[in-house]
Amino acid sequence: RNSKSDKRRRRWNDREEAPVEGAMPANTTTDASAEVDAENPNKVKADFGLSGALANDTKTGNVYNGVTLKFSEPPEARIPNTRWRLYVFRKKAPQNAPSSSDPNKTDDGLIDTYHISRQSAYLFGRERKVADIPVDHPSLSKQHAVLQYRALPSKQQQIGAATKLQCKPYLMDLESTNGTFINGARLDPARYYELRKGDVITLGASSREYVLLTEQSAKT
Repeated sequence: RNSKSDKRRRRWNDREEAPVEGAMPANTTTDASAEVDAENPNKVKADFGLSGALANDTKTGNVYNGVTLKFSEPPEARIPNTRWRLYVFRKKAPQNAPSSSDPNKTDDGLIDTYHISRQSAYLFGRERKVADIPVDHPSLSKQHAVLQYRALPSKQQQIGAATKLQCKPYLMDLESTNGTFINGARLDPARYYELRKGDVITLGASSREYVLLTEQSAKT
């Protein structure tokens, strides 16, 4: 699995280097065409051209392990410096409900932990050849959603100051059949949604919850 990640990092991050806050050095090019939804500032419309979004093999040639990926990474993609983690739990069953006998489940409900700061994107899906975070629930798609790190201009920089980029995690639903959710709210497909520490990601009808935390916050 490490060799797969290394190959993907080389393929997705072959860019010129420049300093970015919260990210590994990379190209300072940003997606000027990305629009912020006035009603929901956390939702960013994806550009179906160079910005990433849903990929088309005839246009991008974005094939990995013989599988055409449903997305291509945007120019502002970066590997983060922040050590992000995804902690996987099973949704709590109602009281008096029979307990599950999952051999991978620990006493505190934690099923798995993913260290997600080693590459610039992580694909959720049932297709094992390409998925970074494999899922098995029948309600989920082969390529269900992607967690993408993007370095975009900071909204808090002073007027006249040099452009300062911040690398943050975003989530995009890849037109899945049964949807992707952040804190219970279903995402519009093919749109980037900014993720924040403590957000809970759920997929389709799966009972698994993916809690986004940093290494430091998980220790406190």
